[in-house]
Amino acid sequence: MNAVASTLTARRAKARDSFRAFGVPNRRVEEWKYSDLHNAVGADDVEQAPRAKWYADVSEGIELFDLSKSKAPDWVKQHLGSLASTGTMDAASLGFAKGGFALRVPKDLVGDARVSFSGAGQARVLIVVEENAALTLVQNSPPFDGFRNIGGEIFLAEGARFSHVSHAPANHAAVQVTELSATLARNAVYRGHYADFGAKLSRTELHIALEGEGAEAHLSGVGVLKDGHADITTHVKHASGKTQSTQLFKYVAGGHARGVYQGKVTVAQGANGSDSRQTAKGLLLEDRAEIDLKPELEILADDVKCAHGAAVGDLDAESLFYLRSRGIPENEARALLMRAFIGDAVEQIENDAERAAIWQAVDAALEGLS
Repeated sequence: MNAVASTLTARRAKARDSFRAFGVPNRRVEEWKYSDLHNAVGADDVEQAPRAKWYADVSEGIELFDLSKSKAPDWVKQHLGSLASTGTMDAASLGFAKGGFALRVPKDLVGDARVSFSGAGQARVLIVVEENAALTLVQNSPPFDGFRNIGGEIFLAEGARFSHVSHAPANHAAVQVTELSATLARNAVYRGHYADFGAKLSRTELHIALEGEGAEAHLSGVGVLKDGHADITTHVKHASGKTQSTQLFKYVAGGHARGVYQGKVTVAQGANGSDSRQTAKGLLLEDRAEIDLKPELEILADDVKCAHGAAVGDLDAESLFYLRSRGIPENEARALLMRAFIGDAVEQIENDAERAAIWQAVDAALEGLS
């Protein structure tokens, strides 16, 4: 076993020890107080989870490796598990997952990929985008029963660009957790959009480090929830100066649904010139629905521009009355107002085809709420 392979083995062993030390997160853990995973799955369910099945279709020139295979290339051994574990479930996927995939986009290449996971289980994901390369990745997974935990790492080299669109359809028989960590070098750009329509428990956790000057992270997402639970938790760290981040998340919740947004931005000491904006808003349609919004700023540098805001309310009664007075039926009027409310978040998706696909899913979900 060479030194690189030995290092990867040690990383996996450390991750297993970490999970066993802390266990499945529960509501007493601050970052999980709105999403009690311990109430949904046990430690044995996590450790003994099967290999999650996956499918990937990549454009020419992109290197794809199945992590269930032996003799991984050196770039996989070098990067897999090299980012510090961001949490218990991330450690679980690294330590116990028996499969997954790794993608590498070579220098200067522009490519795209479509990926999906099917069924319960665990998997690991590794994405490496080299200098001045670009990757557009679309993720769309069909509904399933049971527990699934996906952990991953994203490495963006200098000048790299990565666009990620994730669509999680309504899946009320599932417990699904995704934890991704990303590191961005100088002038790298990460654009992520996360559309989640609810599950028994659904949580997406993002940890993004802007390590190089000029790096940017732009995150957006929508949740249209008739029932079920959807949680987006983010931590963006401005580790270098002259970096930029934006976050825009919108929820519409009815029935017994619960939408959660927890967004933390840290501006490190010396990261002067950083610019960060956070916005999270929610529409509550029924008394039994709940939306929890928690934006947070930690600023340790001078000469920065940072702002955050959160608001939860109901449909505007005057706007609804105006539309109805113009002959628009109440259900249609409500759907129009809800669509307008979340429109700016969906419009963050740059790709026309993928933006249209998310709008189609949003419209179908709104029809069930109006």
